[in-house]
Amino acid sequence: MAAGGVRPPCVSGRLACVAGLDFDALSEEQVVARIVADLKDGRGGWVVTANIDICRRVSKDPATRDLVSNASLVVADGMPLVWAARLRGGRLPERVTGASLIFTVSAAAADHGRSVYLLGGEPGVPERAASKLARRYPGLRVAGVDAPPFGFDRQPGQLTAVRRSLEEARPDIVFVGLGFPKQERVITAIAPGLPATWFVGCGAAIPFAAGALRRAPRWMQRLSLEWVSRLISEPRRLCRRYLVDDLPFAARLIITSAAGRLRADQPPVASGRANRLLPRHCQLGGLPSQRVRRSSCGRKYSLSLARSASGSGERGRALCRSNTG
Repeated sequence: MAAGGVRPPCVSGRLACVAGLDFDALSEEQVVARIVADLKDGRGGWVVTANIDICRRVSKDPATRDLVSNASLVVADGMPLVWAARLRGGRLPERVTGASLIFTVSAAAADHGRSVYLLGGEPGVPERAASKLARRYPGLRVAGVDAPPFGFDRQPGQLTAVRRSLEEARPDIVFVGLGFPKQERVITAIAPGLPATWFVGCGAAIPFAAGALRRAPRWMQRLSLEWVSRLISEPRRLCRRYLVDDLPFAARLIITSAAGRLRADQPPVASGRANRLLPRHCQLGGLPSQRVRRSSCGRKYSLSLARSASGSGERGRALCRSNTG
């Protein structure tokens, strides 16, 4: 797991900046390969499957942004995020969901003799999910399951009991399905004691695997309509989140991403080799020797100007805010 809010580079060496977050530009297959390779080398980590709702919360809360940014991998669980990245000129290969990773990672675990642990869900649900996964992937080792009571994360004694159970089981992979941001906070509390274990924040994936929740048909998934199926199945819980909070945020994200792409396609304001190094919406005219320093996604670009060639001794400084949607 990354420390101090600095994430290691992704396997492909590329990051896509969307909605103020740095996403790893990885396919689901590449995510699984990363987990398998790190386990082989004795390294653990942590996956966040960030959807529109998570991005919206991150945009409003710096502490939540820091929580997500500490993950080893951040992948896009939502086609609006993939579309926004492409509009900005970046690229996210595909949508990567926790509901899918619980199956593909379990399949890889069975193939490589690795163990899994299921944490989350109503009583009896993780047991059913583990049983179905073991039948589906012969050779899969289930190190344990746990359905902790509601509010356990706020009770030091109960959280310690969950941590102790995991440390005794010492699984290779833990699927944590407690919902955002609880599952991420629990992971940060437990992971230091299991440095060789990979944690996957998977939301409702455990009930999906158990058959307690029915996932949308594949045609709805392909058309990016899975959220409609979830809304129909749980209207009271999801209506406000999806229709009042997330849908307007997704629309603004797409619109601002498209607008940013149009601005970037405009010709530069000034000429000169140094000025061409800047993002087009940050280019300035008539400035002397320039050096660009870009901070993390969603922050500002800062432009430090050295002494002018005329030796006048004047220094200038300009700030250009990047387009974060």
